Amino acid sequence: QVDRYLYHMRLSDDVLLDVMARFQAEMVKGLGRDTNPTATVKMLPSFVRSLPDGSEKGDFLAVDLGGSQFRAHEVKVFDDGKQSSQLESKFYLTPKEVIQGNGAELFDYVADCLLDFMEAKNLKHKKLPLGFTFSFPCKQTKLEEGVLLAWTKHFKVRGVQDTDVVNSLRKALQKHKASFVPAGDVDVLALVNDTVGTMMTCGYDDQRCEVGLIIGTGTNACYMEEMRHIDLVEGDEGRMCINTEWGAFGDDGALDDLRTEFDRELDLGSLNPGKQLFEKMISSLYLGELVRLILLKMTKEGLLFNGKVSTALLTKGKIEMKHVSAMEKCKEGLSNTKEILTELNLFPSEDDCIAVQHVCTIVSFRSANLCAAALAAILTRLRENKKLLRMRTTVGIDGGLYKTHPQYAKRLHKVVRRLVPNCDVRFLLSVSGSGKGAAMVTAVAHRLAAQRKQIDAALAPFLLSLETLREVKNKMRTELEYGLKRETQASATVKMLPTYVCGTPDGTEKGKFLALDLGGTNFRVLLVKIRSGRRRSVQMYNKIFAIPLEIMQGTGEELFDHIVQCIADFLEYMGIKGARLPLGFTFSFPCRQASIDKGTLVGWTKGFKATDCEGEDVVDMLREAIRRRNEFDLDIVAVVNDTVGTMMTCGYEDPNCEIGLIAGTGSNVCYMEDMKNIEIVEGNEGKMCINTEWGGFGDNGCIDNIRTKYDKEVDEGSLNPGKQRYEKMTSGMYLGEIVRQILIDLTKQGLLFRGQISESLRKRGIFETKFLSQIESDRLALLQVRRILQQLGLDSTCDDSIIVKEVCGTVSKRAAQLCGAGLAAIVEKKRENRGVEHLQITVGVDGTLYKLHPHFSRVLRETVKELAPQCDVTFMLSEDGSGKGAALITAVAKRLHNVGQ
Repeated sequence: QVDRYLYHMRLSDDVLLDVMARFQAEMVKGLGRDTNPTATVKMLPSFVRSLPDGSEKGDFLAVDLGGSQFRAHEVKVFDDGKQSSQLESKFYLTPKEVIQGNGAELFDYVADCLLDFMEAKNLKHKKLPLGFTFSFPCKQTKLEEGVLLAWTKHFKVRGVQDTDVVNSLRKALQKHKASFVPAGDVDVLALVNDTVGTMMTCGYDDQRCEVGLIIGTGTNACYMEEMRHIDLVEGDEGRMCINTEWGAFGDDGALDDLRTEFDRELDLGSLNPGKQLFEKMISSLYLGELVRLILLKMTKEGLLFNGKVSTALLTKGKIEMKHVSAMEKCKEGLSNTKEILTELNLFPSEDDCIAVQHVCTIVSFRSANLCAAALAAILTRLRENKKLLRMRTTVGIDGGLYKTHPQYAKRLHKVVRRLVPNCDVRFLLSVSGSGKGAAMVTAVAHRLAAQRKQIDAALAPFLLSLETLREVKNKMRTELEYGLKRETQASATVKMLPTYVCGTPDGTEKGKFLALDLGGTNFRVLLVKIRSGRRRSVQMYNKIFAIPLEIMQGTGEELFDHIVQCIADFLEYMGIKGARLPLGFTFSFPCRQASIDKGTLVGWTKGFKATDCEGEDVVDMLREAIRRRNEFDLDIVAVVNDTVGTMMTCGYEDPNCEIGLIAGTGSNVCYMEDMKNIEIVEGNEGKMCINTEWGGFGDNGCIDNIRTKYDKEVDEGSLNPGKQRYEKMTSGMYLGEIVRQILIDLTKQGLLFRGQISESLRKRGIFETKFLSQIESDRLALLQVRRILQQLGLDSTCDDSIIVKEVCGTVSKRAAQLCGAGLAAIVEKKRENRGVEHLQITVGVDGTLYKLHPHFSRVLRETVKELAPQCDVTFMLSEDGSGKGAALITAVAKRLHNVGQ
């Protein structure tokens, strides 16, 4: 009979899966900026961004307002490696006149209790951080601020709604300031919802805990959501705890098909009709009343107590949750039920006792079912956020219904596991979630503030003011001039090497050319066909060959024999072994040239160490190797730097291009300089391309004021200590290494990777620049950043990933700014050379850092604009400067040679 009567309260798994889907849709609505105003599930950001990591320590105060008792706590958190803490509390009964009085009285009462507690614990002379647990829906804009949206749980205090409760507490404490010893003070660091407190308390004991659940007088859940999904808060990095305020689920009618006549009657008789409908179906505050309404109707219909309606059944609130729990203790048989019903002046038969017990079971079972469905929706969302097929997680849980009801916990666990079979869930009972939890949130906030200070201190030397960047530009300008003057050139750090390239393409170039490209770990041979006239085009065929480390660091003869071997393979492959083609040799290392086809290697860079090459003419070495092989002959017309090649390639498309920039593994610039300014070359007519080799800028100590300790460590550990200092601050080859040094330092300070320096972090060169580009990509969620770090053998938390991303961003931003300051010096020099007020010029650019890094090119352009406001600079991406560029230089050299003849 009872089953038939309460048929609508029995929910099948299909119905629960449907409730789960409805709740998921409500969560999405609550997170969206446009949909949040009309959402019933408010999804309030708590500004708690981090879970405890075990390194928290110190003394904290917590106050807890939200139930029939007000509580004050002192929490000591020990950093003893055992994650232990000590809690001392005092309870104060909250009088009814305070719960339903005005705001000033309420906060005075809170301040009085706190003062009394501090007196009792002899804490009045200490300045302690305070966490304030306020278990009502609040809209927060930061951790230490919260505007009350609405009272719940029988609280009806006037003049508090829509005001900041932390501010009210601060004012009340201020009033009492006179009572404190002058040194004593309380610093309200965090406003915490009891649900968040529960998650944090359990999170201290189990770091997998990322959901908090309360099932007691009220009910609510919170969980860690990805920032990129929270439209209501700025920023995409990391996670934040969302307080769902799920009690209001269904206030828009979404659960009307599941609400029974008893739910409707209960709602109408409540303090807040039409509000918190989900809570009214679940929380212990209402379940006793629901049972009373069902028993009343059944009695009226003659199904119970011989149809006799007693006063108890007519009195609202007479049956409480404690009665329901006691009656459901099946182990006691029916004796409990009989005793309770008799006390309520209901004189039951044995059948009545069985029926009442059954009603209690169905009501509390429905509560557990609905709670499980909403919790399953949260767990599914967490799993999908993490893109996992299967997830292990912990739910921190608190509340009288869960703790004291004989069957509730078991039922809840069982249904959750049935609804989300792909989540392995541990349920962890919270000990004093609202008190210790508030202290934990405060402790975490305290830790993060201290960490923030240390991280800021480590990264501060990388932040360059506009003034500093101007200084760098001016110093670069001075060094450029030194490199051009005959008497200072020998000692100049920026070598300003003449390239003997005296023109840019004019469109009449044509013919077949070979190009060689040596500048990194790969070596390329190319055949380039150039057509002129109306059908102007450049066709290229190339083949890439690897250069093994033993050859890079072997003898010069072995290196050039390997190069000639690769050329032979290519000529064979293309079927052109017999032709004596003009060849351009891109040799991307500092060379001193005496003519376009003579280049003496000044010194190896980029990891090359081949012996007997420095001080030798590389064209002669190539000719010697061709002679040794004695298979083919080539006309070596030009030795070319990749930067010059980049300028030439863009110059072929845009005659206004007179600067070439490489921002990749290495960093360099070339530009067309007036012959009259180049004192080390005879002649004053026309222009010549100067290869600045600006990587050596600062080798004389002129930019030591901006070099950090990390730059010095990278320099000392490099193949060429003391050399190429500017390049080591701006080029892709070294940025990852700077990042690694910073990460090691932050880890030593205990700010990263739980203070553990992993084996992989100790390895030089592990942090390639491509990882910087990937980590800084705006489209990349932190989950993917964590994956990249895991590939590198770095087991990181979400917080670690945020810090790593920030470090990468700081290092690459500085690189782009320094590069921009150097380039501004060049464009300003060009403007003065031309004697114009306003210069329009194009810069041909190549290099992986410029092309692939998500922010480098933008920061570089912005810096140039800021530092050279009278120059309108267009940046043009070069297509294969070192291959196509070498062929174009060869073609231009051939054209100029023919004109000369």
